[in-house]
Order: sequence, then C-alpha cells, then structure tokens
Amino acid sequence: MILANTAVAVAAPRERILLVHVVLRGEVDPDAGAEFFHLATDSGADVLELLSVQRGRPDPATFLGRGKVAELAGRVAALSVDLVLFDRVLSPVQERNLEGALHCRVVDRVGLILDIFARRARTHEGKLQVELAQLTRLRTRLIRGWTHLERQRGGIGLRGPGETQLETDRRLIGERILSLRGRLIKVAAHRATQRRARQRAPLPTVALVGYTNAGKSSLFNTLTKSSSYAADRLFATLDPAIRRLQIGGHEAILLADTVGFLRDLPTDLIAAFRATLEEVNQAQLLLHVVDSSAPDRDAQIAAVDTVLREIGAEGIPRLLVLNKVELTGEVPGNVYESSGKLAAVHVSAHSGVGIPELLQAVTQRVGRSMLRADLTLMPEEGALRARIHRLASVIDERFDEQGRTHLTFDIDGLNWRRLHTQMRDSGCQAMDAPPTIPADG
Repeated sequence: MILANTAVAVAAPRERILLVHVVLRGEVDPDAGAEFFHLATDSGADVLELLSVQRGRPDPATFLGRGKVAELAGRVAALSVDLVLFDRVLSPVQERNLEGALHCRVVDRVGLILDIFARRARTHEGKLQVELAQLTRLRTRLIRGWTHLERQRGGIGLRGPGETQLETDRRLIGERILSLRGRLIKVAAHRATQRRARQRAPLPTVALVGYTNAGKSSLFNTLTKSSSYAADRLFATLDPAIRRLQIGGHEAILLADTVGFLRDLPTDLIAAFRATLEEVNQAQLLLHVVDSSAPDRDAQIAAVDTVLREIGAEGIPRLLVLNKVELTGEVPGNVYESSGKLAAVHVSAHSGVGIPELLQAVTQRVGRSMLRADLTLMPEEGALRARIHRLASVIDERFDEQGRTHLTFDIDGLNWRRLHTQMRDSGCQAMDAPPTIPADG
C-alpha cells in the first residue's frame, strides 16, 4: 500500500536559556531580577534558571571574573543551555570572551530588548526604527562572525581576507543605516505634517507616558472607547496612537498613547524612536501612568523621569496617574498634598473607577469651555469658511441650492472672539447668526 505524503507542521524547538542577574556593590536591586525574568519569558524561550551574582566591579574581559565564569560554564554544561542572557550591557569583547568560555551564545540586556521590539513592531515606522537600532549595535560586533578569517596572516592567497570581508560588511551596514535614517526622516516629516494639521485646530495634546506594562494602553482605550492593542506584557505597544477625546461641556483634547519606558533603555533605541517620542515633546500635559501595585514603583517612576530628561521633555507639566487600584485596595480618586495641591489620581483602567476624577483634573489643566455655533455663509465667504475649519471643530456642514454653506461647529471662547471680530470687520452677513451656546459634547 502506498501512503500519500502529508505535510506535518513541526514547531521550532524553544531555546533553553540561563539568566544571569548581576548586582554591583553599592547598587540597589529593586526587584531581584523579576523584570529581567519577565523580559526573557516574553522572548518566547524556556528559562531554565536565574542566577544572581554579586560583584564589586565589572571585570573588563568577562564582566564576571574568571572564577564566576568557570562556575557558570559548569551550569551551562549541566543544563544543556543554548543561550545565556545577561542583565547587563556587555561590550563586544566581553560577549566574545564569554561565548568562548561558555561554548554557547551570549546576549546582553540590550540585545534582548531589541529582539522583543523586533517581535512587537507592527507598523512600517516601528520596523524601520527597530532595524536601525539593531544595525547600529551590530556594526560594533561584526568581528564575532569573522574571527576565523582574521587569524589568517600572510601567505600566498591568504593575505587579508578577513579584513576585506569586515570592511565590506561594515560598508554595507553603513549604507543600510544611512538608507534607514533617510526613510525615517521622511516618516518624521509626514508625522510633522500631520501634527501641524492637528495644531490648526487649537486642541491641546495630552500624552500618556510611563513604565512598560503600567497599563497605558488600557487606560487609553478606556478614556477614548477605542480598541488599541493592550496586553499584560512588556512593550505591548510600540507605535503611538492618537484619538480625539471630548470631555463633557469642554473642548476636545488629543490623547496620545506612547511606547513604554524601561530602566537602562538602550541609547540607540531612544535615538531610533525619537520621531515617535516627538508626540511627548509636543504635548501640553503628560499623564504619567504608574502601576501602583508594582513593588518597585518608585524605581519605575525614577526610570521614566530619566528617559523624559533624555528626550528633552522634563519641562512639560505632569500629572501622576496611579493605575491598578483594584490590586492595591487604594481609594479611587484624587490625592492631595498638604498644601492642597493635586498630587495624583488613583484610577483603575480595568474597572473605570477614578476616571471621572482624572478627566476633571485634565480639564482643569488644559481644558477650556467650548461654544457651539450655527452659521450660514454666503458663497463669496469662502475665506471665512476656511478660517472656521482652521480654528474650530466642524460638527456638520451642508450646502443648499443657493450655494450657501450651513455650518455647525464647536469652538473655544478665545477663537470665537477672533472669528467674531473678523466677521464684524468684513461686514459678514453671518453676524446675524443665532448666539452661541455651550457645547454638550
């Protein structure tokens, strides 16, 4: 009997990983490697063991020192480890020496974060940013792949092949980096055009910032009633999302969700995502979302403050939003300092408690009362129609058989006075329009 060939899908074997968490003398270890463990498990591998190592100072050759490396090599052999992850930034020399001693691949914290970002990037811009960061890092580590050629010195037919290959690879990577930067400049220009278009209507921007997995995207979805991707995982969101949010009888705001931050976030990654983080720099208010149930909450707040300083956003007003109160038992709502100043707002993005208080606090910081107006413009008043589209949020626009334009729009008081002055000075017939009334949202 002849059996037909059938294709069977076989899952790729998961890498067996050993984690090395290093604490140097004088350092504070806020979570005993828990965050590093979650980063590793998010990469989709089997974590066999987490080793914590105490060091006085880094060893220039291996970071750990000869004795610890020998001890680590024994564990690698006993557990049949495929990959060792270090919760530190390793130099190319340290990576190469460790791989030679452990007889397996070695990846540091930066390499792990870049791998996770590469898995999570969904948009064209996000993929370009991750590739740029990866290539910038790879350019300093090319020697690892060609050491067998570099050892060849002299001899007929053997002069310098390794150096030639390295130069070729560096040139190709350099050209690709220049190409990626050029494409990202175009993306940044497109984003700037969109930002200028949003700024024509005087809507303030409020950006959600915070540590990764603090619940920013969940809060974003709750506030805007949207369905942006949110999950209980690190770096679930890489690409910014912007939605219009109407707050009661006040003007709308633009709410932006951004990439989560992390302790020791790679410099190359911050540089690659600078265009994305421009949404933070252009905001009038930052909502610093914090996981109030995290044991290292204060360290996470400090890490976010550090990144905000690095991108030049430390001067933007901030409001602390303590999320996940359902896990802490805290009372939802406002928290005040002894002076009476608002210090923070306790909320739950999951259940929605504390959200009204948060919206009220945002309104007090950036909101202005809105007016709703109904105007009828004559065909020759096209310039006024264009001005209304720039200054207001048009709700409805209709054209009748006589060519007149009937507009319903929301506009804040300041811009309404400007518009009213223009209509009066030009003798506009729309001056006889009914009075404006508070917008009900």
